[in-house]
Amino acid sequence: MPFFITNQTLDRNEAVRRINLLAGKDLRPMADQYGIPVWKNGHENKGWAGLVIEHYLGLPQNSRQEPDFGTWELKVVPLRRAPDGTLRVKESMAITMLEPAEVLANKFEDSHLYDKLRSMVVVSRVYESAQEQHSILHAAAEFDLANPKLHDQVVADYEAIRRQIHAGGIDSITGDLGKLVQARTKGRGHGSTSRAFYARPVFVAHILNLQKLASMPRVFDLEEFPLPLGEG
Repeated sequence: MPFFITNQTLDRNEAVRRINLLAGKDLRPMADQYGIPVWKNGHENKGWAGLVIEHYLGLPQNSRQEPDFGTWELKVVPLRRAPDGTLRVKESMAITMLEPAEVLANKFEDSHLYDKLRSMVVVSRVYESAQEQHSILHAAAEFDLANPKLHDQVVADYEAIRRQIHAGGIDSITGDLGKLVQARTKGRGHGSTSRAFYARPVFVAHILNLQKLASMPRVFDLEEFPLPLGEG
């Protein structure tokens, strides 16, 4: 049964407790139960797992840039099981859309990116196959952008992207900028022009506090860690 909330506010600790009640459960049947399509027009609805968690918590669907639950943001990310049995982050995590005018007008502390990152609940699920017939919920973790090194690096990434937009326009932005946060096109195909901020896999792994992740110890030095090859 979902927990219904009436004003889009829910205590973050309580949300984590409720989500972790689903640990070890398959999210795929819940999508069917809630009427959430996993596939649309032959393509995967990449946000389906997040919609399942939102429905479970009682949040009405919306696409606003403000945090989902008033004071904190909900994200769901897939993990892939490696041959040695460890769980690794499958891909980068979309944070929020990039609006060039908003980025140029605001420093990091006044940005939508900061609004999203400063208080989050990140839910991990196990990705089994491209068919998405099953996906087990792994865990929910709280994250605040409180670590000074993390905060400073994210600010540096944001400012690098901001400077590039100012110098060359939005079309000059590529995914190469940023150690922890990057900006790149969002959507299917090479014709997509809208862009979003993404947390790189190495950043997502730190948020989830995963161990034995390639090139990513549990606690890492931001000045020394290498980015995994081929990450998006």
